[in-house]
Amino acid sequence: MPLIDAPYRDWVEAARRLAELIYRFNELKAADAAGLQEQVRTLQLNADARLKEWVFRHFTDLPSLPVAKAPVMVHHVPRYLAMRRSSGEDRIALVVFDGLALDQWVQIREDLSARVSEFSVDEGACFAWLPTLTSISRQALFSGLKPREFQSSMGTTAQEPSLWSKFWQENGLRRPEVTYQKGLKRSEQLAALEETLSRPTTKVAGIVVDMIDEIVHGAMLGKRGIAGQIRDWCETGFIEELFTMLSQHGYHIYLTADHGNVDAEGIGRLNQGVVSEMKGERVRAYRSEDLASSVPPEIDAFQFGKTGLPSDFLPLYAEARGAFVPAGHQIVAHGGMSVEELIVPFVKIRMKKEENAT
Repeated sequence: MPLIDAPYRDWVEAARRLAELIYRFNELKAADAAGLQEQVRTLQLNADARLKEWVFRHFTDLPSLPVAKAPVMVHHVPRYLAMRRSSGEDRIALVVFDGLALDQWVQIREDLSARVSEFSVDEGACFAWLPTLTSISRQALFSGLKPREFQSSMGTTAQEPSLWSKFWQENGLRRPEVTYQKGLKRSEQLAALEETLSRPTTKVAGIVVDMIDEIVHGAMLGKRGIAGQIRDWCETGFIEELFTMLSQHGYHIYLTADHGNVDAEGIGRLNQGVVSEMKGERVRAYRSEDLASSVPPEIDAFQFGKTGLPSDFLPLYAEARGAFVPAGHQIVAHGGMSVEELIVPFVKIRMKKEENAT
């Protein structure tokens, strides 16, 4: 486990090692997994507690770190990709798997390795924004902005296409050279996407794959159950077909996520009507300290805000792996600052051996 003053890279590496372990644990037969379950859970809780301490001391430093070698946070991704274009990567596709945790990326990577002989990947990871909600972290990812710079749309993702286009127009591209597509999850959707991607004018593509988030929000059997559903989805061939198509049209493929997900347990529902500005299962946001402090004392939660957020946006997080749902209910959720929610994959996908690393 990284120490309190460890550099952020140590947390990236720790998160990747933990993801490999969780993936392998979820691949075990139920009888074999049962004997390890408590040890794995203890490790996860310890990692989350250690990360929380680190975040309180160091998260404020992350948004302004240099991005030349790799993005440190998701809002650095567009700027990093612009640098890659300047270095000769003329066509770039950013594929965002909404809600994909690092352990689930490991599962997809292993499946692609088995299916595609020429598949390889440049591994990396970066930090999502807090709170780890789609409308905050994914907008930051496509806009290149901190959340306070798009505060009027923090509750929705409707502005993503225009924010994505605006970033690239400010970096030398024309509107027809930039495309954005969300809602992808099945092979039959790829023909329409290919029509756009195959145009010679298209230089940069932002693509949102929604299947993981859809699976997570319907999960009944925890992350082990989700692993089985991801396995079934991989067997449809969609991911392989998407990446093969992008490669064939000359795109340099980067994969990331806006946030991950975590097994959580209900600590009690917050029935506050319209008091909270934004409601998630792992986080609530308030417009004033008075409203934030109105949370009943028996609810185990903590405040952490300010960094990159509007001054009147105050998140309240469920402690440890808690969730603001009825006590004892087991769910898979996001919004909090666990390792599995906050540190997400950022990888370059290669589908051909002849393509040299850059």
